[in-house]
Amino acid sequence: MQIPISKFDAISEQTIQIREPELADGAHMWQIAENSRVLDTNSSYAYLLWCRDFPDTSMVAEIDGEVAGFVIGYTRPAWPNILFVWQVAVDRPHRGHGLGVNMLDALLERTAAQGITQLETTIAPDNPASVAMFAALARRGGAALTRTTLFSADQFPGGHQPEDLYRIAPVTTQEERR
Repeated sequence: MQIPISKFDAISEQTIQIREPELADGAHMWQIAENSRVLDTNSSYAYLLWCRDFPDTSMVAEIDGEVAGFVIGYTRPAWPNILFVWQVAVDRPHRGHGLGVNMLDALLERTAAQGITQLETTIAPDNPASVAMFAALARRGGAALTRTTLFSADQFPGGHQPEDLYRIAPVTTQEERR
C-alpha cells in the first residue's frame, strides 16, 4: 500500500510504503524494537515467526527502501472480531510524523474484510506517546477509547510495570469515515 506523501510533511521527499511484513523484515523489526528503549524486546526468533505466521494482521513501513517501523498484531481466537495490537514501533529518525498511526490505519483497512470491529492493545503507564497515538486513532475514527487494568505489576516477574488494556470500538476504515 503506497501512502500519500502529504500525510508526512516533514519527510515528504522520501518514498514511503506501508505493506505486509516479509520474513526478511524480522531482523529489522527486532532491531527497531531493541533501539526503542520503550518496548519489551521479544527474541529475534519471535519477530521472524511473526512475519511468517501473522503477516495478515501486521504491517511494515519502508522509507526509501529501509524498514522504518512496524505494527504486529493478531486476531484473538475466541474473539475473531478483535484485533490485538502487540507492538507498534517507529525507528527514532522517523518518529513524530504520524507514521505509527498511519500504519495502524493501513492495518485496519486491510483487516476490515476479516470482520474486525474492535482494536485492543496494552500500554504501560510510563508510555504516554503510545496512549496519544491510540487516542489519535480513536479520534480519527470517531470511536470510543476505554482503558482498564489488564495485568497488575505483581502478575509479572522481574519488576515489570502494570499493563492497561486500551480498547477502540467500533473501529472504522478511512473509506467508512468519508
